[in-house]
Amino acid sequence: MKILFFECLESTQLFLLEKLREHSLKPPIMVVAHHQNKGIGSRGNAWEAVKEGMYFSFALYKDSLPQDLPLESTSIFYGYIFKSILEEYHSKVWLKWPNDLYIQDKKIGGVLCNLIEDKILVGIGLNLKVEGRDFGVLDIPISQEEILEKFIEKIEVFKWKQIFSKYKLEFPNNFHFNFHHKGKILSLKNASLFEDGSILLDGQRIYSLR
Repeated sequence: MKILFFECLESTQLFLLEKLREHSLKPPIMVVAHHQNKGIGSRGNAWEAVKEGMYFSFALYKDSLPQDLPLESTSIFYGYIFKSILEEYHSKVWLKWPNDLYIQDKKIGGVLCNLIEDKILVGIGLNLKVEGRDFGVLDIPISQEEILEKFIEKIEVFKWKQIFSKYKLEFPNNFHFNFHHKGKILSLKNASLFEDGSILLDGQRIYSLR
């Protein structure tokens, strides 16, 4: 995978999205920035309180994804691989359904996915330093280059079935939390997890791809 490094971008996700649309870059490609000044989170949130972080986005062709990966659960698949690498360095990070990285009850990052024609675009952001107490930060020192190297290696070998078998064991961590869906805040207390990564909540099947 080709990697492009930048000191600062408005957003790695928006930058790569634009380049893919104008066909000036093509998969497999990763864009990494040391700083973002207009980072975008889920539901279009901008993380203005984040003063230092790890930001990268990558694009793959859909036909290069694991054959057993439900497209709707792309954020779970890549988010879990990323958090498992951080755990190797003894972080207490966990993946909240469907795309948030948490330490205890504080959000420290997230995964954002976009589908563009025959390509999937995945962005991951991680807080390393923030102002205020609304968000958390990673609980270990890391080498970003080393983390990215391991991440690229692992996304090429894991299948959905392997990741899901581990994720479902940790899914009960979600039962004390809420999530946003179609403008509403829903409790995950009684959620049931399906093998494709979707959940059943109050009789409604909900998928994670935004």
